Amino acid sequence: MVRIFRTNDGNVHQISEAQEGSWIALTDPTATEISEIAEQFQIDVDHLRAPLDEEERSRIEVEDNYTLILVDIPMIEERNDKDWYGTIPMGIIITDELIFTVCLEDTPVLRTFMDGRVRDFFTYKRTRFILQILYKNASIYLHYLRQIDKKSEQVERNLHKSQRNQELIELLELEKSLVYFTTSLRSNEVVLEKLLKVESIKQYPEDTELLEDVIIENKQAIEMANIYSGILSGTMDAFASVISNNLNIVMKFLATVTIVMSIPTMIFSAYGMNLNSKGMPFSGSPWGFVFVIFFSLLLSGIVALIFRKKDLF
Repeated sequence: MVRIFRTNDGNVHQISEAQEGSWIALTDPTATEISEIAEQFQIDVDHLRAPLDEEERSRIEVEDNYTLILVDIPMIEERNDKDWYGTIPMGIIITDELIFTVCLEDTPVLRTFMDGRVRDFFTYKRTRFILQILYKNASIYLHYLRQIDKKSEQVERNLHKSQRNQELIELLELEKSLVYFTTSLRSNEVVLEKLLKVESIKQYPEDTELLEDVIIENKQAIEMANIYSGILSGTMDAFASVISNNLNIVMKFLATVTIVMSIPTMIFSAYGMNLNSKGMPFSGSPWGFVFVIFFSLLLSGIVALIFRKKDLF
């Protein structure tokens, strides 16, 4: 899908044809749309396709008539009726007259600009627009990181009650999300550092403060991701140890019960053998059956008491 936007009188309007200072947004474009854009604006087809590859790395490439900025953005994907977090690439292509964005999905990073919810946003101020996109991207990373933290706390509370493998699997998924976020944020940090040195993108004094804010916001997101990842990893290790310890306690209890219950079985088995009854205690007494049961229970009780004192029950 290809949409064209331009700001007039401080408002964002969707237009039908590209004009100087407009923004062309490509969302999961078809092969035909990519070919038409590439031919019309002399952009390499591979650069338009690069953001559609989920494995593409963040980078900056400078060509004769345009510059490609590729960064990773956060996204939410639904699996098994639950929301999980990941990252996908987004491409920003800046020419002398236009700015292009290419992404596989309709992302909230760009949706806020399309809806006109960003202050001081002008499509013709291309350098500032790029910085605003990168700042919004870092802000959404921070927002999702806080959501991951809250979700991990909820899973941890559930784990206190149930101690099932399902909760540990959910924590593992959240930890994977944090790893994706950390890797992507570090790659974006490299792009931001290179952005300062790219001559093809004009640097304006009024945008210096915004660029510093973008770098600070990105660094803060990296620190938060590292902190949450460390906490989550420690929590998983602790609960895994608790579950393993509980399993050991159950196995020890079952082994002890088996030993105690085997004592009457051994005695009854001896009396059940086809041997001369004269050699068996109480065999000639009318109360022999009662005595044997009482003796078996007494012996089992003594063994159980010994195990109890050894804290095996």
